[in-house]
Amino acid sequence: MALFEEIAKFQKEMMPKIPQDVLQAMQKTSAEIISKNLHHGALKSGDTIPAFTLPDATGAPVSSDQLLKSGLLVISFYRGGWCPYCNLELKALQSALLKIKTLKANLIVISPELQDHARVTQEENSLEYPVLSDVDNSVAKQFGLVYELGEEMTELFKHTFNWDLQSINGAQKVELPFPATYIVNQEGVVKYAFVDADYTQRAEPDKIIEVLRSCGD
Repeated sequence: MALFEEIAKFQKEMMPKIPQDVLQAMQKTSAEIISKNLHHGALKSGDTIPAFTLPDATGAPVSSDQLLKSGLLVISFYRGGWCPYCNLELKALQSALLKIKTLKANLIVISPELQDHARVTQEENSLEYPVLSDVDNSVAKQFGLVYELGEEMTELFKHTFNWDLQSINGAQKVELPFPATYIVNQEGVVKYAFVDADYTQRAEPDKIIEVLRSCGD
């Protein structure tokens, strides 16, 4: 099943279970974020990514420069393991991991979760690729991906879903990255960029594989 089909299935099953006032508040906030077009400033195809080093779920440093020495690099920014859409994406990427490796590419995923929470995300989703902690969104900001969630939604998430993002991210002001996926060549140049202000939209693993194949031609 394609990722967009998994997402549609999840929405069909879960949306009716969310209280209407909560759902309306979430949809209103999402529409406001989308309308601001903040994601239009994100890195795009043809841009060069900034070099970065971030800790993985065990605390070991992972360097983009080192990964690029061995081949193409797939980078996916996600909001956190608390987000059901992110978990669907992470699992879909895990299913595509063998194909990604066969095409001589590395895969890493990045969120603002503290390391302990990143480790839980990795373990609960049985992920075999590096799950990196970008505390304070320092790298996501360099990619032009960050927006502020706002106090109203921060409190709503905490009291409705038990998502305490201030604790999970270790920050008073909750900032999140837009869902984004990049494919980068060994020179650090972006060959494919998917960025969407709508948190329900994600890059399809099949598209990632297609682009990786074209990069190898």
